Amino acid sequence: MPAYAADPCLLAGGTEGPAALRPLTDTVLDALFEGAAERDGPLPAGGPERVAERVREGLGAGIPERGTGGPAALRDLVRLLAEGAADPADPRCAAHLHCPPLAVATAADLAAGALNPSMDSWDQAPAASELEALTCRALAALVYGDGGGCDRHDRHVGPVHREPGDDASLGGPEAPVTSGRRNGHAPHDTHGAHDTHDWPGRPDALVTTGGTESNQLGVLLARERAADGRVRVVCGANAHHSVHRAAWLLGLPAPVVVPTPRGVLEPGALEKVLVSLEEPALVVATAGTTDTGDIDPLAELAPLARQYGALLHVDAAYGGPLLFSERLRPRLAGLEQADSVTFDLHKLGWQPVAAGLFLVPDGRSLSPLDHRADYLNADDDTEAGLPDLLGRSLRTTRRPDILKVAVTLRALGREGLAELVERTCEAACRFAELVAADARFELYAAPALSTVLFRPVGADGEAVAAIRRRLLAGGRAVLGRAVAGDGLWLKATLLNPHVRSGDLAGLLTLVHDAAAEGHPAR
Repeated sequence: MPAYAADPCLLAGGTEGPAALRPLTDTVLDALFEGAAERDGPLPAGGPERVAERVREGLGAGIPERGTGGPAALRDLVRLLAEGAADPADPRCAAHLHCPPLAVATAADLAAGALNPSMDSWDQAPAASELEALTCRALAALVYGDGGGCDRHDRHVGPVHREPGDDASLGGPEAPVTSGRRNGHAPHDTHGAHDTHDWPGRPDALVTTGGTESNQLGVLLARERAADGRVRVVCGANAHHSVHRAAWLLGLPAPVVVPTPRGVLEPGALEKVLVSLEEPALVVATAGTTDTGDIDPLAELAPLARQYGALLHVDAAYGGPLLFSERLRPRLAGLEQADSVTFDLHKLGWQPVAAGLFLVPDGRSLSPLDHRADYLNADDDTEAGLPDLLGRSLRTTRRPDILKVAVTLRALGREGLAELVERTCEAACRFAELVAADARFELYAAPALSTVLFRPVGADGEAVAAIRRRLLAGGRAVLGRAVAGDGLWLKATLLNPHVRSGDLAGLLTLVHDAAAEGHPAR
């Protein structure tokens, strides 16, 4: 074996790094294959205790006195992890918004780890920071087009008292955005290609860890935009739990929750809340709910929010990638009117975690995030032309997660991603048709995206939960659960664009068999 592979202290970067990585990468790939073959299913059988026991046995001492060397450590632990993984590439693994990543994106992630740029200052990420700026703008333009955010940047945020149904345009004086003063720093301009001030009115985006961080940014910027820092979050009962957590983390009152008996935030119900509010509001709508994949009527909600002086944030973590498809993007009509958008590519974008984005129609609205730390973005360095990256995240050290996204966009193009999105949504429709045609099952509703709720006919909540756990314990299938309508349903969240009709039929057979095991013949 080459000396490169035997020495775990070799570095991954520089001109010698690839030679050190090559044999180790082969070891990893072999271990992934062997672990998946040993598992032979969507997840390991035996349940939590059996998996934990295998991990304890395989790991041994967490910090051994003497190391085993790189190849042995990689072989043993990668195989252990693969053997005990829930594999989203398996068609029977369909519980969550947990996608099988593309090979090309995963390979790009290897490069990101080897180069290890840190995205908090230009001198740690010269090329990566420019790649991020350009790719973020391209993705923001996917939502908002190439310009035209100026009219939203300075508009007044606050309650406008109108009678329900009054569609008069928003009046009142404009209030400037309050920016960056909560951390004791006035806003400042940045320079270079990263400077949103050089592109007035242009859409922009920030890279995040996913929907939770992006939703928190949406709430934070709404709070900063309100003149006195007070804002009331208004969301549907269908909203993601992170919206509530964001309000709590930011010291805001608990969100006003609008009932969603039909699964979506309806304009009439929202208006009844907005007309009664005294404080500025942030309306949070959802384009792809976690439980059912439903999409709120954005084209109706956006003008209603404006009518009452509210900002609109849309959580499109799940549904956002429909924009790649000319055929499917009309389902998101109205998204371009949002003041901010959550967008994930580690769901319907097939990226390794994490690959989240926070998008705005005008990059100047991100100025409240501006921050000074002299060792990262000293004033004289910024004035001399070094790009200021610190205000592009709430985090300091962060990976160049944009590399895998940029590689995927370049490799597949918009048409290639559209094809994957369309295939996945079509698979959900095929599965729903199979359920509807099978007298043993009942279907909750036709899928809005790629989520299908179903259950055996006559199964109550206790039976549905037992079926799911039985499948998990046997390592046979990974299905989710969702409360909707009259009770609990099994949830199939399809994110594998290569799933076949036979796989879908087989999944139904597994569910039927698991249900029968709960009612053995007498």
